[in-house]
Amino acid sequence: MKTALQYLIWSVIWMATIGSTTPLSASSAAYEDHATEVIYNSLQRYTKNRFLHRFYKRLLFLPAWMHEEGLSKPAEAFFYAIRNDKTLDPAGLVAADGRALYEEARKLYATNASFLKKMEMEFRITLLYEAYTNYLYFGGINWGAFRARIANLKVNGVSTEWELHRPKVDPVGMVERALLGGDLQRMLVDEQPVAYHYRALQKALVRYMRIAQQGGWPKVVLSKILKPGGRDKGVPSLRRRIRVTGEDSDCMQLMQEERYEECLVEAVKRFQRRHGLEPDGVVGPATLRALNVPVSKRIETIRLNLDRIKWFNPRQPYYHIVINIPFFTLYFEENGYPVLTMRVITGRPKNPTPIFSDELERIVLNPYWNVPKSIIQKEMIPKLLRNPYALENEGIVIYNGWGKDAEVIDPASVDWSLYRYSKHVPYRFAQPPGPKNALGKIKFLFPNRFSVYMHDTPTKPLFKRAKRAFSHGCVRLQKPMGMLETLAHVDPSIDLEKAKRILQSGKNVHIRLKRKIPVDIVYLTAWVDYDGVLQFRDDVYGYDAMQLKSYKRW
Repeated sequence: MKTALQYLIWSVIWMATIGSTTPLSASSAAYEDHATEVIYNSLQRYTKNRFLHRFYKRLLFLPAWMHEEGLSKPAEAFFYAIRNDKTLDPAGLVAADGRALYEEARKLYATNASFLKKMEMEFRITLLYEAYTNYLYFGGINWGAFRARIANLKVNGVSTEWELHRPKVDPVGMVERALLGGDLQRMLVDEQPVAYHYRALQKALVRYMRIAQQGGWPKVVLSKILKPGGRDKGVPSLRRRIRVTGEDSDCMQLMQEERYEECLVEAVKRFQRRHGLEPDGVVGPATLRALNVPVSKRIETIRLNLDRIKWFNPRQPYYHIVINIPFFTLYFEENGYPVLTMRVITGRPKNPTPIFSDELERIVLNPYWNVPKSIIQKEMIPKLLRNPYALENEGIVIYNGWGKDAEVIDPASVDWSLYRYSKHVPYRFAQPPGPKNALGKIKFLFPNRFSVYMHDTPTKPLFKRAKRAFSHGCVRLQKPMGMLETLAHVDPSIDLEKAKRILQSGKNVHIRLKRKIPVDIVYLTAWVDYDGVLQFRDDVYGYDAMQLKSYKRW
């Protein structure tokens, strides 16, 4: 059955053919001339699809897929790519249309179908090519709708942002090169992302799709919290569940009893590590919940994160700092491998750390903390209204301006109620270097419009928590000295021994780096780590849920 779009294409081509001056039965050159004329005339009438216009204008209105005697080499390569793309949903429109159109196109030549039918098929294949390349390179996230939801959060006082880097890919140019002898199937693969272990995550998607096709995994039902060495009727179902995703080992093959033996405990610990849970081997509510997430939901999460990667900054510099917010972890990469890994504390859901890219430019030893206006109004002024001297214990000093000559004021001399909701606060709140300083001993600056940076912190115990969303948006580092030492190996402007002496002295000193280090703050709830292990984490900011509300299924 023809769709409305197919009828429109057919009718437009038919109208264009009526006015044509080139005979329908002709040599290959005449066929191409006639096809060009029909395509050109058709597109003058069919103006709604921009891709069709851009596609054929670039090709000088030549047919790309339907040649006189059969499908072109680019067409065969394109259909081969769809048939062999295991990441496509077999029941989805792209895969189904790919199978159907290929058979229809071949039948047109076998039955010596009319020129009109071939031209209709030419346009239909182009529309399929548009859909497939959109799937490959741009994904299913509706970024406009997501940004509208972000804007709604801002209205409600949640300051957040997600910078986008539009994929630099040219699907039409690929067909151009293919018509000149290039391998379209190879180009379609090569133009896909490689950063953030994208290809490995694709393989993980295929593996989970295979699990889904085989019936998924069994639900684990336990009568109580299961501890190592315990017994439960649900242990066999736990063993079967663990085996499906490969955390098991050979020793489990012979175990069929209800005892929670050591081999299975170790397998559960591996599962817990992959899902950001405490790897204690105890199957409590959180672990049970993660075990029973349906495979369809895991596939959805993997697809969503693949599509995020497409819009991340694709750079792969030799030295690279990557911070993954749902993992609360920082990696300092050298040539794609981590030379430094540490836990981080990121913004609270009410003060999310933005998703963006920048470059580390400066280090500040023994920094001052100039308190942002938002924190002054939301947190500090309410304290001052209750007690004018409430900030003294925190080491906060209040100045009567921002200039060098600004003087320290007595907080009791100000009516702070005037500035609780004011657009302007004429006072500077600052915390000098010292043991109470919120920024600790070192600050790492990559100047950006969000005023976000990395820094040390006196709140070391928080790094023991599994979920570490506690800051106002900046990134607190577990190993600030480790970062300084790593940078000293990379950048000759850092004299490490001198820096250590400055830190002990308490003197405020700025160091400008000679080598700027790329910093990327990303949001991945599913990814493949450096050891090739698929990882899942909770949606700490609710971005998965927001993006899935208007996610396109292919």
